[in-house]
Amino acid sequence: MDTLIIRKMEKKDLQEVLKIYKEGIETGMATFETIVPSEQVWNERHHATLRFVAEECNKVVGWISISPVSTRSVYSGVGEVSVYISSNHKGKGIASKLFKVLIEESEKAGFWTLQSSIFAINTSSIRLHKKMGFRIVGTREKIAQLQGKWHDNVLMEKRSVNQ
Repeated sequence: MDTLIIRKMEKKDLQEVLKIYKEGIETGMATFETIVPSEQVWNERHHATLRFVAEECNKVVGWISISPVSTRSVYSGVGEVSVYISSNHKGKGIASKLFKVLIEESEKAGFWTLQSSIFAINTSSIRLHKKMGFRIVGTREKIAQLQGKWHDNVLMEKRSVNQ
């Protein structure tokens, strides 16, 4: 039986993380991005320590991370969550396990709000976020275009229990 390990992301994991991100881009419902960023850009966009991977048989099969929502200090405890699971490992509860670690560690680090902006058509991600204690704040209608088509995004948030 395979053993899943959730651990802090290391520099050596970044290429696998970006491959999984590319799979998400290719779904057309995970991000408005159309190209995979460089390792440097990805590192700059994501919190230095609040990034975790799911590893199975020494292979990264999913990741979760927080990006700051603002550079203003008053928003230092608000983070945007990204979670991606490789296409061959979806539906196995890996995202929930990643979320549990991220939520716990983000609260220890002083985050009081986690938010996600999810394509309205990505109902499985919306269900996952609800399961993890997120609530729907609202829908941002036609917030941006992807390949010439407008998409709605559902804005969800989770407040810290320590707040």
